[in-house]
Amino acid sequence: MYTNIIVALSLEHGISEKALAAARVLLTDGGTITAVHVYEPPNSSVMAFLEDDAEKKAREKAMAELSERVQGHDDVTPVLLKSPSAGGEITEYARTHGTDCIVMASHKPGMKDFFLGSTAARVVRHAGCAVHVMRV
Repeated sequence: MYTNIIVALSLEHGISEKALAAARVLLTDGGTITAVHVYEPPNSSVMAFLEDDAEKKAREKAMAELSERVQGHDDVTPVLLKSPSAGGEITEYARTHGTDCIVMASHKPGMKDFFLGSTAARVVRHAGCAVHVMRV
């Protein structure tokens, strides 16, 4: 069905297996799955109070956690992105890498984001490809 799928993973939620399983169902033989996590760096006001290498250590830790999440899934490539806007970064990565489907989760909404989580809503509105949203 799809040949180039992104699975957007939030390291704070434990739904990797379900999202990867959904991607495999949607994947055409010979297709690729890329697991992405968007690292959102602290704003400049906070950075002033952190050690010089704190951001680098946080990025390295996030990449290690992402790699651990997809360990044992030899058909999945982990990619760590950096941006203050997860939804914007996911859609831009998808656009520049020829993605034809994004698989992601959406938390149960509050009044602020009633139908979808804010990141999922942004991706659905701005992606130039199909988006498969899983409710968690």
